[in-house]
Amino acid sequence: MAEIKKIKITLVRSVIGAIPNHRKIVVALGLKKTQSFVIQNDTPAIRGMIFKIKHLVKVEDVK
Repeated sequence: MAEIKKIKITLVRSVIGAIPNHRKIVVALGLKKTQSFVIQNDTPAIRGMIFKIKHLVKVEDVK
C-alpha cells in the first residue's frame, strides 16, 4: 500500500491587501496568521489552491 505524500504549507506573507478569493483560499487551507503552517495531503486540489496563492505561501515536502 502506497503512502499518501504530505506537504507543509507555510503562510509567509500577510493577506492584508490580497484579493478576496485569495483570502478565502488561505482560510480553506487552514492557515490563520503569518508564519503559521499546516500539513496537508499532496492532492491535485490542494496543489491547485497553492498555485493560486503561490506568492503568499512556501511549500515543503514532509518525510
